[in-house]
Amino acid sequence: MLLDRDGTLIEDVPYNGDPEKVRAVPGARAALDRLRAAGLRLAVVTNQSGLARGLFTEERMRAVHARVEQLLGRFDAWLVCPHDDGDGCGCRKPAPGLVHAAARELGTVPARCVLVGDIGRDMTAALAAGASGILVPTPVTRPQEVAAAPQVAPDLPAAVAEILRRRAAVDPASHRHADGGPARQVGTVLVVRADSAGDVLVTGPGIRAVAAAAERVVLLCGPRGRAAAELLPGVDEIIEHRLPWIDPAPDPVDPADMRQLADRLAAVGADEAVVFTSFHQSPLPLALLLRLAGVRRVSAISDDYPGSLLDVRHRVPAGVPEPERALSLAAAAGFTLAAHDGPALRLRPAPAPPPEVGAPGYVVLHPGSAAQARGCPPELAARIARALAAAGHRVVVTGDPGERELTAEVAGDVAVDLGGRTSLAGLAATVAGAGAVVVGNTGPAHLAAAHGVPVVSLFAPTVPFGQWGPWRVPTVRLGDPEAPCRDTRVARCPVPGHPCLSGIEPGQVLDALRLLGVTPPVRPEPPAVSRGTGVPAGASIGGSG
Repeated sequence: MLLDRDGTLIEDVPYNGDPEKVRAVPGARAALDRLRAAGLRLAVVTNQSGLARGLFTEERMRAVHARVEQLLGRFDAWLVCPHDDGDGCGCRKPAPGLVHAAARELGTVPARCVLVGDIGRDMTAALAAGASGILVPTPVTRPQEVAAAPQVAPDLPAAVAEILRRRAAVDPASHRHADGGPARQVGTVLVVRADSAGDVLVTGPGIRAVAAAAERVVLLCGPRGRAAAELLPGVDEIIEHRLPWIDPAPDPVDPADMRQLADRLAAVGADEAVVFTSFHQSPLPLALLLRLAGVRRVSAISDDYPGSLLDVRHRVPAGVPEPERALSLAAAAGFTLAAHDGPALRLRPAPAPPPEVGAPGYVVLHPGSAAQARGCPPELAARIARALAAAGHRVVVTGDPGERELTAEVAGDVAVDLGGRTSLAGLAATVAGAGAVVVGNTGPAHLAAAHGVPVVSLFAPTVPFGQWGPWRVPTVRLGDPEAPCRDTRVARCPVPGHPCLSGIEPGQVLDALRLLGVTPPVRPEPPAVSRGTGVPAGASIGGSG
């Protein structure tokens, strides 16, 4: 657990070097003690440019930190950036250096950390390191920073309560089960995610949790998710069938087709089923078919009253990241990830990428999307490709077979054009060799997350970023989070000119890559982190923690 200092833990007194002016925010001590009691380690990550400006000494800063610990209890580490904005360091937020350093001090990795802060710089630093972020706004927080944050809480105690709630939600021991609870071993489990490739990919952690206890896992998916299903570890068999209550362009319901599906489900001989959905989808039509197929135990997330259709009716608040949402349903059903596994997206081993991409380290630019509203405007994508190439990056443009004209236009004569020339597995292999991926809210963003490849996310705000953005991978979000399309969930842009993304400038993409530590091969490597201190070079550790 990482916490900003000023405005988050204590009242913001600009350039404060006086311990007598330290005032804890309301409820901070009790909230932090809840985290300590739950076994979480705590670190403070704070910009203190007053040191660079000579407004207070390091000794005075340490005195301030000692006073903070008198009021709020001991912290396991203090990570301080002593530089000013013009110093070009890698530790001053929004750079991710303090987050990386704090994770090392706490003996973990950024993907297992949450940073709570009060301004956009805190959230950018968290995401760029691959950590989670929760914004606690103050009167100085700009509305755009609130709109762009992956998650927002009204105050520190509320942020802590949400962190502990989410932690408990993915722990089977926190749920009550009529048949004996977690640590079960079962025979055949039918898991369901009947949606697009990206939706299937983000369900992977939940499916692996089921597979850890099941002898056999059968995945029911739709045609749009079949290729992604084949990439998921833990799946033994795949049934492909279009579900008319899920498909975005469904044919009329065919009674004969539904009877055939019920027969196929019965033939699986599943001991139980776990139905994964997005929050706006209903599991109940399929739950009825599963009952007709003789499945004895059915688990799903449902806000609607399920009657006797569900044995485990789980509920999840809006905005929870989709992979975490899937893990929480698996936990409610009594399943947890294996001890050697961890909460991350994973794929089966990828084949070799196409030879024309060359050595690893290129930048993948994926301009398209199955939903037009989430794709990058072609003219902007072409400008980004040219800017990347001009900066010395090797650029590979990717797309599905229906996007060949788009990728040819974007690649021009400056990039390798792979549009329509790879399977999804081949695309995953191409992404795995990339230094970074520039992509909208679509499947390749999740392929990148599964391979730990940094993402520059050209994110249209039609759906919540905290729910659908790249999960637990270094990310920089670009685009207008306050655009009129916000939270509309539309597939086609409802606003002329695609304003949520069209205002992005290629220079912002280059800046984002630098923030992520992705530089062209012709550029020198960034300064190394100093050894032995756990902090970036030039940073200091203040306070007694």
